[in-house]
Amino acid sequence: MTAFGESREQWLDFRQRLLIASAIVMTLATVLGGRLWLLQTRDHQQLAQRADQNRTVAVPVPGVRGLIYDRNGTILADNVPSWQLLVVPENVDDLERTLTEIGEVVPLETHELQRFHERRQSRKEFHSIPLKLGLSPEELAKLEVNRRRWPGVQVQAALTRRYPQGPTTAHVVGYVGGISARDLANADAEAYRGASYIGKTGLERSFEADLRPRAGQRRMETDARGRLLNELDYQAPTPGWDLRLSLDEQLQRNAQAQMQGNRGAAIALDLSQGDVLALVSTPSFDPHLFVNGISHADYAGLIEDPGNPLFNRAIQGRYPPGSTVKPLFGLAGLEYGVVHSHDGVYCKGWYQLPNKPRRYRDWKREGHGRVNFRQAIAQSCDIYYYELAYNLGIDRLHDFSARFGLGQQTGIRLPAEEAGLLPSRDWKRGHNGEIWYPGETLNVGIGQGYLLMTPLQLAVLTSRIATRGQGFVPRLVQSRSRGQEVIENPPRPLPPITLADSRHWQQTHDAMLAVVHSSNGTAQSVGRGLPFAVAGKTGTAQVAGLSQEDDEAPQLEDVPYKLRDHALFIAFAPADNPEIAVAVVVENSGSGSAVAAPIAKSILQDWLMRCDGLRWHPWCLEADI
Repeated sequence: MTAFGESREQWLDFRQRLLIASAIVMTLATVLGGRLWLLQTRDHQQLAQRADQNRTVAVPVPGVRGLIYDRNGTILADNVPSWQLLVVPENVDDLERTLTEIGEVVPLETHELQRFHERRQSRKEFHSIPLKLGLSPEELAKLEVNRRRWPGVQVQAALTRRYPQGPTTAHVVGYVGGISARDLANADAEAYRGASYIGKTGLERSFEADLRPRAGQRRMETDARGRLLNELDYQAPTPGWDLRLSLDEQLQRNAQAQMQGNRGAAIALDLSQGDVLALVSTPSFDPHLFVNGISHADYAGLIEDPGNPLFNRAIQGRYPPGSTVKPLFGLAGLEYGVVHSHDGVYCKGWYQLPNKPRRYRDWKREGHGRVNFRQAIAQSCDIYYYELAYNLGIDRLHDFSARFGLGQQTGIRLPAEEAGLLPSRDWKRGHNGEIWYPGETLNVGIGQGYLLMTPLQLAVLTSRIATRGQGFVPRLVQSRSRGQEVIENPPRPLPPITLADSRHWQQTHDAMLAVVHSSNGTAQSVGRGLPFAVAGKTGTAQVAGLSQEDDEAPQLEDVPYKLRDHALFIAFAPADNPEIAVAVVVENSGSGSAVAAPIAKSILQDWLMRCDGLRWHPWCLEADI
């Protein structure tokens, strides 16, 4: 009998178990020792680096978005201090109750709560998450009074985008808005670390890569749970580029005022470099509504507004150009030798195609009598252009117009520009599956039918006629700058248009001059009281056609508003040495000479009669300015 049991068998069994246990312990100790050796030798560098990464975290430092100026240094977009409400979810006992209580003190819109929860999904619980941006002074005061009620709720200073000119430049400058998951899906997420805004429309969107700042970072030491402790390193952010535009704020404001109460667009182009001096679309909107998130009620108000203020008519509106296209088609007639400047056409008030019963009427029911090239443009005789278009044919009308950019985007750096529509046989066959009819050529010949142009295209067309085939891609941004560094954005010349006989340019200029300065021109009122000559062309584009039985044009007030004619006017001045081209389109307002021409005159006066030291003309001396 032994001390471990009553029998030898029990002792042997115990010793066997002890040996097995010892073997297991030795094996485990060997494995652990080997693993420890590997960790301390082979994997040491990798693990040390990983541990360091776990100990520190890079916190983005947002930079300052670039500013936007007009050509004279007037601020169009800047950044101003504001306050934003932040929540650290980890420090909030009951998040939903806290959000409800905050909402009882300051209004929280649905989109603000939705964006807060979206951001919460991608951030850690101890991070500050924006709940409401752009707090008003009243909201800030209310939150300060109640802040002790909500641990984990903070109010923090930030920068908010501001547009001092408001609706006046909204369609050009555009606006920024909060970055959504959809925005990040189409962008480099790394470039937007720490950013609150992204350009949504206008130049804010087109030049987003320039305006966007590059975030800096703070490398912070963290505890085991990732909480920020000490700052280890700091890298300053890089501000975005400032933009200097070609736009003249004063001219833009005046054009906007002239268009007030109307739906339409007005554009002014500098002819020396293609600078866009003014680009107005009315009605407009307040871009500040979108910066910190637009409310459902405000957005519904904009969408349901019958004036559609969010629609940029200057580059997206497609209108029949009406008679404003006659100088171009007249030039085509001269170029192809279909007409000569001295040839006369008898206008009896209507036109018929050979062997066709339909009568295509002139705007002047009794007709203009015999008119030549100059008189046909000055008096806007439709019959002359019916015959001209019929003799030219749609193929030559199309090809000649395409050289002036019709049916193509102008290339202006604004998003969603429309190309208009320059019809052709191929287009109709592909679009409608139908052949082209001669009567459709007649309609195109007076700027109706399928032909559609944007107001910006009209302005570019006018500039190319004014400069005798020269021209530039419309330029909105003259330069970018950051600190002392300045990068110019040079003008981009368009391919010159050469004619077989350059005298045709002058003949067209003379005819457009007669529109304004001859006794029977359709825009005589424009030239009165001006110290310089203006070359122009009126247009009154039909929205609804007349029946064959309509011998008299209906009165404006007898036509439903949406079916009333569009009023148009194009012009360049001074006629003998053009500096500026203007295009005006006013929807559903009737005659181009009565409505659009006075607006264009005001724009020309503002630009050419402003003697402010930046520009000087002989009449400045006469006016003792």
